[in-house]
Amino acid sequence: MTQIPSRPKGILHGWFKARLRNRFGLLSLLLALSLAVGFLTRLGLLLYAGESVTWGLSLPLVFVVGSVYDAAASLFWLAPLALFLACLPNRLLAHWSGRVLAFVLVTVACYALLFGVVSEFLFWDEFGVRFNFIAVDYLVYTQEVIGNIRESYPMPLILAALGAVSLLTLGGIWRSGWVNTWLENSAAPVGRRWLVAGGWVVAAVVTGLGLHQDHIPSFGNTYNRELAKDGLWSLFAAFRANQLDYEHFYPTMPIDAAFTRVKESLGAEPDKAGEPVTRDLLRPVRTPGPEQRLNIIQITVESLSAEFLTRYGSTEGITPHLDALMPKALIFDRLYATGTRTDRGMEALTLSVPPTPGRSLVKRPENGNLFSLGSVLNSKGYLSSFIYGGYGYFDNMNAFFGGNGFRVLDRTHVAKKDITFANAWGACDEDLLRWTLRQADEDAATGRPFYHFVMTTSNHRPYTFPEGRIDLPSKTSGRRGGVKYTDFAIDQFLRQASTHAWYRNTVFVIVADHCGSSAGRAELPVEKYRIPMIIYAPGGQVKPGVVDTLCSQVDYAPTLLGLLGMSYPSRFYGVDLFRQPRGWVGRALIGNYQKLGLYTDGHLSVLSPVRRFGDFAHDPKTAELKQLPDRTSQVDDAISIYQTASWLFAQKAQSAIRSDELPAIPAKR
Repeated sequence: MTQIPSRPKGILHGWFKARLRNRFGLLSLLLALSLAVGFLTRLGLLLYAGESVTWGLSLPLVFVVGSVYDAAASLFWLAPLALFLACLPNRLLAHWSGRVLAFVLVTVACYALLFGVVSEFLFWDEFGVRFNFIAVDYLVYTQEVIGNIRESYPMPLILAALGAVSLLTLGGIWRSGWVNTWLENSAAPVGRRWLVAGGWVVAAVVTGLGLHQDHIPSFGNTYNRELAKDGLWSLFAAFRANQLDYEHFYPTMPIDAAFTRVKESLGAEPDKAGEPVTRDLLRPVRTPGPEQRLNIIQITVESLSAEFLTRYGSTEGITPHLDALMPKALIFDRLYATGTRTDRGMEALTLSVPPTPGRSLVKRPENGNLFSLGSVLNSKGYLSSFIYGGYGYFDNMNAFFGGNGFRVLDRTHVAKKDITFANAWGACDEDLLRWTLRQADEDAATGRPFYHFVMTTSNHRPYTFPEGRIDLPSKTSGRRGGVKYTDFAIDQFLRQASTHAWYRNTVFVIVADHCGSSAGRAELPVEKYRIPMIIYAPGGQVKPGVVDTLCSQVDYAPTLLGLLGMSYPSRFYGVDLFRQPRGWVGRALIGNYQKLGLYTDGHLSVLSPVRRFGDFAHDPKTAELKQLPDRTSQVDDAISIYQTASWLFAQKAQSAIRSDELPAIPAKR
């Protein structure tokens, strides 16, 4: 019988097989597997995000840069494996148990790599980026995140499919003979084993210290830049950058000059000539007219982008009740969120501070007794409460609000019968708002005014809610259903509240914590930060109207206090939009944990780590950014705002105001 000659494997196959003929040949195999998976992941994400990506000659460079970061990330998990292989005696790898060990190692690696691929696609689908600081937080709050994943996706099917693909991949690797080649040539002297393993560890350490995310080009499009990243590397980079020292990483100016600039913009009295600059924003705010001690119920809606409302361009009709409420209320047409997470919205709405780099103040240590909307209202006899449908340990919310004068009411403070429907994130919005009604009744009975910071959860993946409430199904209608259900729940709440004695003596505020999506072509896509705010006073104390001034979440607290006719000493970075300082220019403060932006009409200034800045012309119609040829004074405005805010918190100087430091406030006439 004529024997069929075997097909030549080729030079590349021979070269690769030669790399396997040593104790650490398995690492070469796993590195090749990791690079292949990284390439296919990047290709898949490219096709998935095809409409947002800039197609052109830069795409090959995206893959080249991406491969560098894929290899760097692989060193993180291959270095410990190198130490493990150095420990194994030669006789073990020559034994049948060595083959079992090799089988286990390759199987686990295949499964882990493929699990990472699926995780990246799910994360990209939600946020439009590779792993970042959000993923770091998700690793901390596993109960909510795992519950959310289980409720949102068919995890048993996904995990089973991953297992099947892993076994198929393993079968192909085994049939190639590569593993046998490694095992047959794995004997090595102890000294050599530890020398080579040490080389892998040194390579990992040097790469970790020398290679940074900032080395990735911008490619003129954030989507292209995100494609060039590696998920695992980005996760480590986000963990390392979760809190950044402003003075060390960002553009600065002399701190006294920064305070002088900020205080002047806020209309504070200048420091006396020849005296040291006061490094504090403490100033009296004088509001004419009688003070109204109205109750305040602030419903902070999860992920409510302005674009979801009919007034701002939606044609889906998913906010019919809010649409109907707006003509009866004071609405803010050009309000922008400071960040892309709930904790950033809480920070801005409560403290009226810009989004300093790294973690929000909500999640930082020593964040109690800060100057806030709550501290001002409490000083005037209010009862302040934080009411949340989930578990408030998430994002450190309970500790933050509890440490700043708020009573806390979350899922752990109610009986089981008070929860009619819940998912991983918390009780449905109807339940939450029913708790709010009950708390309002209790507070009103004391004779004191109350302020409730209410945080919703239903407009969040998996977008599940009680069936039969709206004309969209739970879960399968996605964000559309979540938005429409929250709209329904708020309408029901207002209807029920109208039957209570305190209703006409209450101001209702409906505002978003952040937008539903923050992904865009620019690193700070201005249009993605726009959110709605509605202030409704059924007793007529706040007249309906439209505020079309460009403004920020940080302007909420002083504007609300101004509407209530309150005078008070202030450390807010925001201003009362109805009593703007002389020369005031409407502006929004926006950030994404590393990039810090100051936006005025048609102009965006961005501060970045490694002391960089960018100055751009912004086209509100096309959302395009064009680099300005020369640095403008707005860059200095941005530096002064973010530098002083970071300095004040670092120096513990952003605290609630003591009686001995109260500035004089002229008596009202």
